[in-house]
Amino acid sequence: MIVRTAKETDLLPILNIYNEGIEDRIATLEEDIKDFVYIKEWFFNRDKKYEVIVAEIENKIVGWASLNPYSHRCAYAGVTDISVYIQRENRGKGIGKSLLKELENRARQANFHKLVLFTFPFNKAGQGLYNSVGFREVGIFHEQGKLDDKYVDVMAMEKTLK
Repeated sequence: MIVRTAKETDLLPILNIYNEGIEDRIATLEEDIKDFVYIKEWFFNRDKKYEVIVAEIENKIVGWASLNPYSHRCAYAGVTDISVYIQRENRGKGIGKSLLKELENRARQANFHKLVLFTFPFNKAGQGLYNSVGFREVGIFHEQGKLDDKYVDVMAMEKTLK
């Protein structure tokens, strides 16, 4: 497996993997399937410090991860939100852990102090992945967002970089 910086030719597999996450209802509050225009705009309208990386096996993208803005306030300039998405048939194979380790390296290079993420309390596989690389649960926001017309809880997790 190769973990590398994403490039424009990776956008269709990134989009497809993201849409799987939306369909599965375990990784995001997004409900609507995204199109190529959306992912292209997302990819090209990012500050360079908010990197997107991919995991590639035998020339196929099997997962992606990104550093994302956490807050526009300067007090939080050292904090970055993260996203990790793995192709449905490749989940549970260590791809997420490889992506997270590289994302952490890139975050350090960009002078971030902390990584944060938001997940669903019922996403035990995701929590297991994050815990395995040193994230800790901060707490649960009760009825934080809507998914399929129901309010759902969202768990915050963090990792301070040293």
